[in-house]
Amino acid sequence: MSQIVAGYDIFPTGTDIDMKVLENAVKEVLPEGVEITESSIKPVAFGLMKVSIGLLIDDTDESIGSKVEDSLRSIANVENVECTSMTNI
Repeated sequence: MSQIVAGYDIFPTGTDIDMKVLENAVKEVLPEGVEITESSIKPVAFGLMKVSIGLLIDDTDESIGSKVEDSLRSIANVENVECTSMTNI
């Protein structure tokens, strides 16, 4: 079984979004075979925050990358999702 370690930044729709709620929602939407290895809330600029997550992904499903990004974008009040790193292990 091959695995991928990936980092994602999740940006909210505005500065008034409860970032803890956004961070907790990630656990609920991830597809099977994906584990959160780390999660933190970080400042971006001008009061805007982001959720940075690390994921361990089982890549036996060829479309898992799309499924991960689609699931993260499906969270309420998410403006954008950016993959910041990806490495096979």
